[in-house]
Amino acid sequence: MNAVPDWDAFAPNPPKTLNVVDTDGLNRDAQGRAALAFFHCAIVALSAILQREALRFLGQRGRLLAALVRPLVWLIVFAAGFRAALGLSITPPYQTYITYEIYIVPGLVGMILLFNGMQSSLSLVYDREMGSMRLLLTAPLPRWWLLTCKLVAGSLISVLQAYVFLAVAAAWGVRFSPGGYLAAFPAIMLGALMVGALGLVLSSFIRQLENFAGVMNFVIFPVFFLSSALYPLWKMAEASPRLRDICAINPFTHAVELIRFALYTKLDSLGLAVTIAALAVFGAAAIWGYDPARGLAARRI
Repeated sequence: MNAVPDWDAFAPNPPKTLNVVDTDGLNRDAQGRAALAFFHCAIVALSAILQREALRFLGQRGRLLAALVRPLVWLIVFAAGFRAALGLSITPPYQTYITYEIYIVPGLVGMILLFNGMQSSLSLVYDREMGSMRLLLTAPLPRWWLLTCKLVAGSLISVLQAYVFLAVAAAWGVRFSPGGYLAAFPAIMLGALMVGALGLVLSSFIRQLENFAGVMNFVIFPVFFLSSALYPLWKMAEASPRLRDICAINPFTHAVELIRFALYTKLDSLGLAVTIAALAVFGAAAIWGYDPARGLAARRI
């Protein structure tokens, strides 16, 4: 008899089970690790810049004293002379007649923020001449983050100086409530960020350290004196309505008023909105200015 062939022997082997790789999951894991690494590098850069600015501030022993001399001269000397000449009416946030010393303290806090913001941007010009700016901006981080770190570090130094001045003013007799000192912190910080961003804009197109002093004179003094730091807006209107309008559109005026209201635990909504808007505009201009491809700092860093 003929043997019946085993047809099962000729059947193809069943395919082996393949391990399917979840590429989407791997991509998500890689993106998560990359995000954590970027966050870690960003925090390290922030802490390094903060430490550098703190060491620079501590190394310049006369910097704090120099920052306090100008506002203290206004508080102790000029305020005594202007007290009788300038009568102040009852305007918000005040609920009664006040002396000129009480009025100008928030403006003198703004003075400290303004001058220190310009001095902090002056250090960027110095770093550019010394070559350390190139090392900073070649870090593997976005340029906007490096500028933000520099801005935050300088602003914290400004806030520290502002509270030292408020302590001296309290010893002189101009005191606010404990809640006012706490409420003023975000307002002072926001004002410091705004004027610091303005300083970054200026430093983005100043080539040499010697030119910065002239720019400071053309910026700091008009910004400070054309504001409500030393005189209320209604007093400006008595002298010149046009001058009052110029002071009213000055962002520094609104930063000072924001601090003034905060010291009395009140919110100046208009001042908050204008200060935030000015910070956004100055910050965007600084980022554009330090962009080597498009900004004013092209071929300079």
